[in-house]
Amino acid sequence: MVDDDALLRGALRVALEAAGYEVLEAGDGDAGLRLQREQGADLVLVDIFMPQRDGLEVIRALRAEAPQTKIVAMSGGGQTGQIEVLRAAAAFGAARILLKPFAPRDLLTAIRELLGEPAAP
Repeated sequence: MVDDDALLRGALRVALEAAGYEVLEAGDGDAGLRLQREQGADLVLVDIFMPQRDGLEVIRALRAEAPQTKIVAMSGGGQTGQIEVLRAAAAFGAARILLKPFAPRDLLTAIRELLGEPAAP
């Protein structure tokens, strides 16, 4: 998970770990790419607007370095242009896009679908 919002990372970590996923966290795009290079992940959840390297740059780098990695892009709602930015994320290679705020179940559904896992009961 790559997001500069520590509170959101913490909340998502709780939901993801409760669903049985191992979670690695990074607070910016550079750290996220470094973590992917060092430890790898089947799926990367990435925020679009972050310091150092934004989410679109992270997506582009992941596509080049780890093309098999599934990517879920997310961005804050209520601001002009968020839908277009998320569409750009999809064009760059994100398999799913989520507009913040989103329900944890929506994230878990997207993750299960991307990883080819059965839906939750």
